[in-house]
Amino acid sequence: MTTSQPASGRCPAHAGRPARPDQPLPIYGPEFNADPHATYAQLREQGPIAPVEISPGVWGYLTTTYRSARYLLQNTPNRFAKDPCHWHALANGQVPADSPALMMMQPRDNALWMDGREHARLRHAITSSLARVDTHALAATVTAIADQLIDAVAPAGACDLVAQYADPLPMLTVIEMFGTPPEIGHRITTTLARLFDADQDAAAANADLETACLALTRLKRASPRRDVTSWLIEAGLTDEEMVQTILLVIGAATTPSSNLIMNALQRIITDPRFAGSVHDGVQPVCDALDEVLWTDPPVSNYSPLYALGQQTFEGVTLQPGYPILVSFAAANGDPSLGLTPTSYAGNRGHLAFSAGVHACPAPDLARTIAETAVERALDRLPHLTLAYTPLTRRPATFNSGFTALPVHFQPTAPLTPTGR
Repeated sequence: MTTSQPASGRCPAHAGRPARPDQPLPIYGPEFNADPHATYAQLREQGPIAPVEISPGVWGYLTTTYRSARYLLQNTPNRFAKDPCHWHALANGQVPADSPALMMMQPRDNALWMDGREHARLRHAITSSLARVDTHALAATVTAIADQLIDAVAPAGACDLVAQYADPLPMLTVIEMFGTPPEIGHRITTTLARLFDADQDAAAANADLETACLALTRLKRASPRRDVTSWLIEAGLTDEEMVQTILLVIGAATTPSSNLIMNALQRIITDPRFAGSVHDGVQPVCDALDEVLWTDPPVSNYSPLYALGQQTFEGVTLQPGYPILVSFAAANGDPSLGLTPTSYAGNRGHLAFSAGVHACPAPDLARTIAETAVERALDRLPHLTLAYTPLTRRPATFNSGFTALPVHFQPTAPLTPTGR
């Protein structure tokens, strides 16, 4: 069920167009992953939108300022399209079939990659379904899942907060929200993590992912329940649309949420401004989340857009046919904003949840999951400290997080005798 090429008739071919803009900087690899903001600063010197190599053999542009990011997002779809059929290199067969970027940027029959009426129809199905989620029940679900995960590590006095907490918690929460049997839910979320990490087996991960989403759709068509999958089916989506919409919504709810949880915990544990004040209640967890959403957004670069005809922004000429990634990390870190550490608390002007017609459809649900998870970890794991440094970060092309967050804490008894 792969859709790695544009559907016939959606867009004309773009023969003869170059696949590479002039002098692109790579936004992948060990050097970039070690310090993405150094690359963003270099790119910003070139202009508000600069040429990049997204992955080997895949070229495009990246926004480098807050103004350019907002301009593109707020002028979609009248000046910039989401539909990847406008990607000339893809139409001409110039994108490597095994490219990690292809799996993250290829055309799919879901709202993220569509414009106009079809986008509005599919987005409404998503927003109306997610609006039926009870946030109080969601917080209770997250708390119960957090307690199960913490019970398993609490007596040991040490754990990896990524592998044993931040990664599985959103996965298990989404399985519950979508009414997903554990085996299908595990297949969906683990393959999504491989895609977000720009893994070299991305093509195989994509095929596994679509197969699992189809299995979930068929299960819920046969036996609907009060869950997000069943509500999406009620909205009238086809099997193909269901597969790609499940992929979209679960993808947006798992790896990014994991990154937000781990980035917030790392900040609270290591930053003296938070380490004491959050634990003693002087500074709430939501303030720490606000700062992390500004300074280390869980999705660093995404939302590829395509210029509809030649466009100019602040002196930069954008040729049609190239993907333009919106850098949420570069936008939030734009020095021209003049932000200081005291500027973040309560400030929701960041672009961590994107903006415009393709903005995150349920940022409040994302915050509920992350805030509840962080609070529960702090409540139940006293005297958290890092076990070692430096920490290793995940590949930073599309997302920002850690591969591991090893910690020590005061051993405590599980809430249940079995630790389950």
